[in-house]
Amino acid sequence: MTTVELDADTVRLSLEDGVATLTLDAPSVRNALTMDVTAGVREALDSLPDEARCLVVRGAGGAFCAGGDVNAMLQLQAGAMSLPEAVDHVIHDTADCIRRIYNCDIPTVAAIDGAAVGAGGALAIACDLQLLSKETHIGFGFRRVGLAVDSGVSYLLPRLVGQNVAMELVYTGELLDAERALDLGVVSRISDSDSFEDELEQLTQRIASGPTSALKASKRLLRRPDSSIEAAIEHEASAQAVLFETEDHTEGVESFMERRDPEFTGQ
Repeated sequence: MTTVELDADTVRLSLEDGVATLTLDAPSVRNALTMDVTAGVREALDSLPDEARCLVVRGAGGAFCAGGDVNAMLQLQAGAMSLPEAVDHVIHDTADCIRRIYNCDIPTVAAIDGAAVGAGGALAIACDLQLLSKETHIGFGFRRVGLAVDSGVSYLLPRLVGQNVAMELVYTGELLDAERALDLGVVSRISDSDSFEDELEQLTQRIASGPTSALKASKRLLRRPDSSIEAAIEHEASAQAVLFETEDHTEGVESFMERRDPEFTGQ
C-alpha cells in the first residue's frame, strides 16, 4: 500500500492495487466536515495518484460522517464568526467537497460502516455507489438544526429516490436503517459488519480491474441530461469512437475470442 503524504491531520489518502482510499480521520467530531476536514478532502482529491482507478470514501473511528460543522454554527450564534464567514465555510466549503467527489472522473464508492447524516449523507450519495453496513444508518436530517438541505442534497437526493420520497425524507428527517435505505435506492448495497471489508474489497477490485477509460466514459454518459434517446445515442457513439482505439478495447476483444478473462491495464 502506498500512503500519500498530506498536510492535513484529519484526512488520509492511500493507494493499493488501483484503489485509492480517502479516509476521514477526525473521530473526536465523528468525521464531521469541519474546516480542517474539508481542507483535507480537497487536498486529497488534488493529490489523487494517476494510478487510481477507483476511489473509496470512508470514515475512521466508527462513523462515516456526522454532517456539517456544528461548532462553526455555534460560533456564528456567539458572534465569534460573521454571517459571510459562516456561509463561506459551513455552506460553500462543505458543498465544494461534495461537488468535487461527485465530479471525480473515476468510479467512486462510499464505504459506510458508521452513521452518515446531514452533509455526511450528502457525501455518501455524491459517490457513484454506496456500500452500507446493516448495523448503521443514513439520513438527511438538516431540520434537526433548523436548516434547509444543503451540500447538494436538493440536487442529488431526488435523482436517486424521486421527488416525493426526497421530500418525505427531508421533511421528516427520518434516519434510514440499511434495509429501508436499500429499498428506497439511497444506497446500492448493504452488508453485514463481519463481511463488510471483504465485500468492499471485492467490489472495488472488480471496478479497479476494469477498463478504466471505458468506465470513465460510461460515468459521463450516465450523468448527461440528454433530452432524447437520439442525443444519448450520438454521445455514446462519440465515446465509443475514442474507446475503439484503446489498449483495453483490444484486450477485451482478444480475450473474448480466446475465451479467457481480460487483463485490463486502464490504457
